Amino acid sequence: MEVEIGRGKKARRAYGFDDVAIVPSRRTRDPDDVDISWTLGPYRFELPLLAAALDGVVSPDTAGILGKLGGLAVLNLEGIQCRYENPDEQLARIATFSKDIATRELQDIYREPVKPELIARRIREIKSHGVVAAASLTPQKVRSYYEVALEAGLDILVIQGTVVSAEHVSKDTSRPPLNLKEFIRELSPIPVIVGGCASYHTGLHLMRTGAAGVLVGVGPGAICTTRGVLGIGVPQATAIADVAAARSQHMLETGDYVRVIADGGMRNGGDIAKAIACGADAVMLGSALARAHEAPGHGYNWGMATFHPTLPRGTRVATKPNGTFEEIVKGPARENDGTFNLMGALRTSMATCGYQDISEFNRAELMVAPALQTEGKHLQREQAVGMGASGKATVGVAD
Repeated sequence: MEVEIGRGKKARRAYGFDDVAIVPSRRTRDPDDVDISWTLGPYRFELPLLAAALDGVVSPDTAGILGKLGGLAVLNLEGIQCRYENPDEQLARIATFSKDIATRELQDIYREPVKPELIARRIREIKSHGVVAAASLTPQKVRSYYEVALEAGLDILVIQGTVVSAEHVSKDTSRPPLNLKEFIRELSPIPVIVGGCASYHTGLHLMRTGAAGVLVGVGPGAICTTRGVLGIGVPQATAIADVAAARSQHMLETGDYVRVIADGGMRNGGDIAKAIACGADAVMLGSALARAHEAPGHGYNWGMATFHPTLPRGTRVATKPNGTFEEIVKGPARENDGTFNLMGALRTSMATCGYQDISEFNRAELMVAPALQTEGKHLQREQAVGMGASGKATVGVAD
């Protein structure tokens, strides 16, 4: 629905996760009968969960842990793991910075160049755990490093930026833009995920490149400042629904089903369930996982654009380590705010609403429900417990 925001200017109304609710259907189901698995190319995963390509979340060791739990972790090949022989030394340093110097110190740390030999080593380290190896590169750098990654055994490539388009225009002939369609065709049969995007038309154009999956999310994450710095973005519920509609159109045109992956903005199990109900096939999490005891960020998380040399678009946040990856992803939960046993929450939400698998849950009825988070919860808010905790387990306050 469009609204007029001024003479001659209209805008669509968009919705985030807090604005919508999943409506229970006439049927309920045993949670043990619910199937939350999904596939990407030739790979099948027990959990519709990807760990974001963030240095505070994914290392070769944590990729092994999450892979064995049934998910998929994405390593940032332009991150600290591939710039330093001893990445933990730099990661520990980052945890010591006060908030007033964190951004410029991060910029200094990331001036160290990416080393192709470390790209190969880190991928081999992931493969040594016996899990699927996935890693990300930006569109600007993918041609420089993808070959060494594939030779080392990379299984899934993620081409990721704040916004990725199928058509980049530039007058600079010395830096020809990446032709995604040609490049993805060259990589076949390696599955390629591309993103982010936040609209029907961009999602559809990315799907037409031959991508196996599309990341949906521009600026919704706990660490991202893109919406403030650039003023761009679409609330996640609307963005996911729009790109899911593009997936349907693309399937009508080609017969190919492209996975829609919700990237960012999810704090708890309810948000994950809403992302799937809006049309996502899987979710990509960052800060919700960065608080794991095993996470490499030592209690902190920051984004890919936090350390941009001239225009940072992210911030470092504290994440209060308070559980293991297994407890966060699969339980058992010992907190009642929805930040533990995230996949169990998804399974229970689907069972409560009567849906058997993810494709069925994509068709769940939704309702605009701004009172969902507050109705009847005044005692929880006053005492900062349960839903009144507002995801305190996930993101703390940086010192």
